[in-house]
Amino acid sequence: MTQDVEMKEQQQQPSNSTTSSSTSTLHHLKEIASLIETGAYAKEARRIVRAVRLTMTLRRKLKASVLSAFLNFALSAGSEPFNRLISYLPKEDAHEMEVDSVTSVTQAPAKYPLPELEIYCYLLVLIFLIDQKKYNEAKTCSSASIARLKNLNRRTVDVLASRLYSYYSLSYELTGDLAEIRGNLLALHRVATLRHDELGQETLLNLLLRNYLHYNLYDQAEKLRSKAPRFEAHSNQQFCRYLFYLGKIRTIQLEYTDAKESLLQAARKAPAAALGFRVLCNKWAVIVRLLLGEIPERTVFMQKGMENALRPYFELTNAVRIGDLELFKSIAEKFSSTFNADRTLNLIVRLRHNVIRTGLRNISISYSRISLADVAKKLRLDSANPVAEAESIVAKAIRDGAIDATLDHANGWMVSKETGDIYSTNEPQIAFNSRIAFCLNMHNEAVRALRFPPNSHKEKESAEKRRERQQQEQELAKHIAEEDDDEF
Repeated sequence: MTQDVEMKEQQQQPSNSTTSSSTSTLHHLKEIASLIETGAYAKEARRIVRAVRLTMTLRRKLKASVLSAFLNFALSAGSEPFNRLISYLPKEDAHEMEVDSVTSVTQAPAKYPLPELEIYCYLLVLIFLIDQKKYNEAKTCSSASIARLKNLNRRTVDVLASRLYSYYSLSYELTGDLAEIRGNLLALHRVATLRHDELGQETLLNLLLRNYLHYNLYDQAEKLRSKAPRFEAHSNQQFCRYLFYLGKIRTIQLEYTDAKESLLQAARKAPAAALGFRVLCNKWAVIVRLLLGEIPERTVFMQKGMENALRPYFELTNAVRIGDLELFKSIAEKFSSTFNADRTLNLIVRLRHNVIRTGLRNISISYSRISLADVAKKLRLDSANPVAEAESIVAKAIRDGAIDATLDHANGWMVSKETGDIYSTNEPQIAFNSRIAFCLNMHNEAVRALRFPPNSHKEKESAEKRRERQQQEQELAKHIAEEDDDEF
């Protein structure tokens, strides 16, 4: 009998812990609801931002029973939003029903007729459906939330709306139907522009760029980006995404210098927790730097948590650095599936010319004079007429300034010139100037990103502080007058 009692107690322990965790999650959600209510009545968007941030910390603890209990608390039972949202949630188990009944009995539900809270309920259910991989229900829920948002024009809803836009696009992307919502996203961007919803404009512009780039529509993405209104960034995450998409567009358009700046800035500004985004930025930045003729430092590939993801690009960089065309081809074939998944395979095809040019630069440094046949053999050119191809490659490299040499067509030689002192040229000054400009730009961005409490310059002075200030001024004036008397 004692053993039976002990076993029953052990069986009850996990159920009690589940009940307590569900109750605590529901309690946190109710606190977030009160925070949203305070922000809505005070018209303070920063409280809504804090509520969204707190919700993300509870994301893994969301359950169907907790969400149904919160919907009963936040929305009127029998209302249209309540019936719609409760239909997306799976049916609870018997134990979960007990938890709901206990919480509903112990705490009477308070009704909040605020649009902000209704949109927040949509956001919670949508996050839960995506996490549970119920993408078709998430599509339906997100479409209903967007239809509700079109009828709301409140600045306190903008923060919640921007999150809903992101999950709206994500739900359609996960089901492979991203092209269906392009027209809706354009219409939403137009509405956000007319309502001066700058955070919504930022989010929707990034979603549209992602939509275009997903289908390789780079020209349309650039046309939209160039004509969309620009303003000071409100969200660091959205600004990082914009820089990444801009870097991808610039890379495809052969504007490698601007692309490198955008990609490196996106990787630097991204939060430390966004490891996947930073890895993707670094992959594209490595390819762009290789296309520019630069060799990334080894520390780029040794960053914490990125070693395995950047391993194919490290081996590719090594092949480009050596200038070995055969090694470059073997690495491109070995990791072709990885490069295809990253959508960088077409850029790696462009690197062939850079590999040849790097090998040619090494040859010009090593030999003062070498025949074109030997150049073709060392570069491992596999064309029908390798000597003629080597001659054209050398001529183009000399014209572009990649190597300092002359071409002797009569004897079929490449004659390298002696390497001069680089410090006698303007190269160090140009490099120093670019570093100074980079540091000044970073300082200016840091100053612009400083945050100050709202209306801090308009705070009224209390009567006690005014009295103290006047007394100090009188004492100072008396002291100055006494000093003047002493001087005379």
